[in-house]
Amino acid sequence: MQRLINEIVERAKANRQRIVLPEGTEERTLKAANQVLTDGVADLILLGNPDEIRACAKEWGLGNIDKATIIDPENNPKKEEYAQLLCELRKKKGMTIEEARELVLNPLYLGCLMIKNGDADGQLAGARNTTGNVLRPALQIIKTAPGITCVSGAMLLLTHAPEYGQNGLLVMGDVAVTPVPDASQLAQIAVCTARTAQAVAGLDPKVALLSFSTKGSASHEVVDKVVEALKIAKEMAPDIAIDGELQADAALVPEVGASKAPGSAIAGHANVLVVPSLEVGNISYKLVQRLGHADAIGPILQGIARPVNDLSRGCSIEDVYRMIAITANQAIAAKHQK
Repeated sequence: MQRLINEIVERAKANRQRIVLPEGTEERTLKAANQVLTDGVADLILLGNPDEIRACAKEWGLGNIDKATIIDPENNPKKEEYAQLLCELRKKKGMTIEEARELVLNPLYLGCLMIKNGDADGQLAGARNTTGNVLRPALQIIKTAPGITCVSGAMLLLTHAPEYGQNGLLVMGDVAVTPVPDASQLAQIAVCTARTAQAVAGLDPKVALLSFSTKGSASHEVVDKVVEALKIAKEMAPDIAIDGELQADAALVPEVGASKAPGSAIAGHANVLVVPSLEVGNISYKLVQRLGHADAIGPILQGIARPVNDLSRGCSIEDVYRMIAITANQAIAAKHQK
């Protein structure tokens, strides 16, 4: 696991990105930010009252916080510029300039406006805020990536079974956002999860669309959805190696894959698992994590035009540090995909 984290951190260091942390006075966030700045992993933008941030840094002995750019939403010289941008983006929804001026004081909105304006490359929040609060401004301001209509979440699973995936590393999606995706959304989740596997885990993705059926062994409308999603995903991203519908064992175990799906280049060799619903994804990764003692990193939000990630409110300092590095990796990839 540490080797993968080290690779993610080294990629971030080699191409430093500007990551916004809207929760500028939150203790775990600030302590992780200090270490990120010490290690040179990313250029950080902290949002909040500068005196409060510096007082917290002094109290907690964080000597490198002054290396960050600190922006006070209340006294931001670009406040009016961002308000005009927000008003323009949301005018079809009836937003007034007065409402926009109020919203730019909200750090979660300000961070997304900075990204939209080209003043930052990604954002990480959620230690204090709900997922809904983190996602809402991202979807209103940054919006989804071209060709994508739904946001999803990928989980990196570092298992103790090196014979599966890439030396035990698997990427699973969606585990976080879209409860019951239709065929088009499932295809998008497959493509986005493959891109996350490339950008963050450094994998050459081999994507399996999972089901309780393998290549027609069972008949049901939920299987039909997976079959349709495969067609759409192949059209969306012909460069991605993908197959389905596959049962989990057919996706992971070479001899089972060869038996159940002969001729498939993915069966038995998958390192990216795409589940048919959020229910399946959330249950699956937690079972693997708890019963298999796997390390689970994420969820990593995907499908947004520029990376905005959501922390668990129970996150650790290490979680924040890792997610800053992951957000930076996504930002690097997003620039290359322009």
